[in-house]
Amino acid sequence: MLPILISIPHGGTRQPAELEGRVCLSEQHLFDDGDAFTREIFDVREAGASVISADVARAFVDLNRAPDDRPPANPDGVVKSLTCFKRPIYHPGAEPDDSLVELLLARYHRPYHERLRSADPSEIRLALDCHSMAVVAPPIAPHPGRPRPLLCLSNADGTTCPAELLESLADALADAFECEAADVTLNDPFKGGYITRTHGGGEIPWIQVEMNRSLYLREPWFGRDRLRVDPSRLASLRDRFLAALGTLNL
Repeated sequence: MLPILISIPHGGTRQPAELEGRVCLSEQHLFDDGDAFTREIFDVREAGASVISADVARAFVDLNRAPDDRPPANPDGVVKSLTCFKRPIYHPGAEPDDSLVELLLARYHRPYHERLRSADPSEIRLALDCHSMAVVAPPIAPHPGRPRPLLCLSNADGTTCPAELLESLADALADAFECEAADVTLNDPFKGGYITRTHGGGEIPWIQVEMNRSLYLREPWFGRDRLRVDPSRLASLRDRFLAALGTLNL
């Protein structure tokens, strides 16, 4: 049994019913904005891990953003106006107003974080907030166009998890994925998002995990015409992730 909590906030694809008639995103643009197939890769509850995941799409409610992080100050905020590739999400004039934003937060954002807060420190020794990342930084990100590593682990520069545990997980992932140690970066390009920073720093150590989509969203495993990945590839990545977790001394 793994004493680990797995958070998968961006693997969902569902459009909230509250946004009916407002959204102008195509299926492909919605796919590109989320962390497609992260539930299939990181959900290792069969090994005894506790798993909390969301089915709402990141484009509509981003569970890894602060409730007050909103457009227009940040178009990639908690309830976005643009995708990370700068695609408009809503028809002109149909953007959610303040009351609708509050409703979306109440129905999707707050319950997710309440579930994370309910984790029992006597049963959970490590929490992982699991994501995927574009092969290169998208236009709305810092350093757009910059190539990403195969894996990135972050602990907000040491504030959400001891360095020793972060480094142990990095070594375990490098072994499991048969890559160079340099392919698993620490706190670069990510330092830990809202989930890691909000829930970390207490009794339970938190680490943000980012996997490069080149590991599965490319030929021969991925077909963009159908937005499907070979299930055997996803199973292989899940097995490698699980193998890495199994080596940790928790």
